[in-house]
Amino acid sequence: MKRMSPREQLILAATLLAALVPLALAGWYVAQRHMNAEARLAELEPRYARLLGLEAQKADIAAALARAGEARSQYIYPAGQDASQTGNAAQQKVRDILGAAGLQVSSSQVLPAKEDKGFDRIPLNVRAEGDMLAVQSALAVLGSQMPLLLVDDLDIQATGAFGNVEFKGAPRLSVSFGLSVLRERS
Repeated sequence: MKRMSPREQLILAATLLAALVPLALAGWYVAQRHMNAEARLAELEPRYARLLGLEAQKADIAAALARAGEARSQYIYPAGQDASQTGNAAQQKVRDILGAAGLQVSSSQVLPAKEDKGFDRIPLNVRAEGDMLAVQSALAVLGSQMPLLLVDDLDIQATGAFGNVEFKGAPRLSVSFGLSVLRERS
């Protein structure tokens, strides 16, 4: 076998190097893609596990949503009624509650509905007079009503002159309620 000259060795080395460089670049590219894919899988694994957990609890979630829908229907007025009908019904309910508590309603007003976080908020303004016990019992009953009657504003003032007059009984109070009810948007 004939010995290769240094020039032939250099040409052979350059040829081998020219063949190996693309293979090395291809290997480096595949290794980079593999590391990126592993990092992406590690990032997606917790999300996938959560999705599997949600899928496994699908029946429980559906039951909880049904219970929440039932509870929601207890707290707000349905969308089937017009906003003015809902306001008038709530106004009559408030007048009945205040009257039963011993307050004399002097005025009540239903204001136009406003959109509030997916609901119609229907404001009511009611003015009444009575003693402290009547106000306390009215507030207790208003707080326990279903659908909810939200007390947005409450102004209580003693009526009459306080100068040097001695009271022989409980002072008479003038109460201004700012209430609202929620109605499902259609």
